[in-house]
Amino acid sequence: MINLIYNEMIKIVRKKRLFIIMGIIAVLAGLFTYAQVKQHEEAVKEAGTEDWRTQVQQEIINTQNRLSSGGISGEWKEFLQIRVNQQQYYLDRDINPNAPGAPTFMKTFAENSIDLLLPLMVMVIASDIVSSEHTNGTIKLLLTRPIKRWKILLSKYVTLLLAISFIVLSVGVITYLVSGIALGYSGWDVPVLTGFAVEGSELNTSNVQMMSLWQYILMDFGLVWFVAAVVGTLTFALSALMKSTASVMGVMLASLIAGAILANMVASWDSAKYLFMVNLKLTDYISGMAPPIEGMTLGFSMAVLSVWAIAGLLVSFFLFTGKDVY
Repeated sequence: MINLIYNEMIKIVRKKRLFIIMGIIAVLAGLFTYAQVKQHEEAVKEAGTEDWRTQVQQEIINTQNRLSSGGISGEWKEFLQIRVNQQQYYLDRDINPNAPGAPTFMKTFAENSIDLLLPLMVMVIASDIVSSEHTNGTIKLLLTRPIKRWKILLSKYVTLLLAISFIVLSVGVITYLVSGIALGYSGWDVPVLTGFAVEGSELNTSNVQMMSLWQYILMDFGLVWFVAAVVGTLTFALSALMKSTASVMGVMLASLIAGAILANMVASWDSAKYLFMVNLKLTDYISGMAPPIEGMTLGFSMAVLSVWAIAGLLVSFFLFTGKDVY
């Protein structure tokens, strides 16, 4: 099994996609760091001071002005009101929610890329991990070896999980190193509040607790890895079922984009909460953002994603080990 995993990893490395992904992350980290620096400069200019309390107060005032203006949907008003309550909660407890620094940037990057950017990167690796054997004509040679089919497929899946872990680790390391050039590398012990819960249009703060930023980042990246593993598993399942890599990428790309759109449109469609793509943004639960559909929780979303991943894995193993190859 170890040799099989080693061979599969060599295949992935030779395609150089991991290096391309690392380059994309580095470029995006640089662009987003520049954007954050400009945003901070704009906030300082608007507030007229470097004092973060004044800046947060100004953000609250700006948000309240948007709430009082017309032309805003009910769902967007609810989101803005929750945001105001969170900012006020931080302000009352003298905690800077936007403390500058590379660790804060890591957290923000992970939270904003969990439902689309990172899944797309994982999809690039997972989409042809099995289907490429059909495309290259090596599937017959692979299956004629004196190794059981389930071991071959399992070695590919374990290799995929290793690649996913490498991608998530790369996101953390690269965003920290790149953003630290402009934002500084300190701030691991900055206090962060978590445990916010949204009930209807109200913000429940009864379970709020304070932790160090490094602990929060570990939670964030744990959820990021879980989502990446689920998306990778589903893409892997499609790759095992379809002979065309393009078809696999098309299906997953459509699903991920649909999920990004549906997450903002399905508040009144209760059954949509069972779709895997509506449950991808797990970091929203620990940051206190409102769920796409009322009543959804972190445990529920993780359970739904787990069921989808397990079902996809079982189907892929069942069909791959039993189908005839021509």
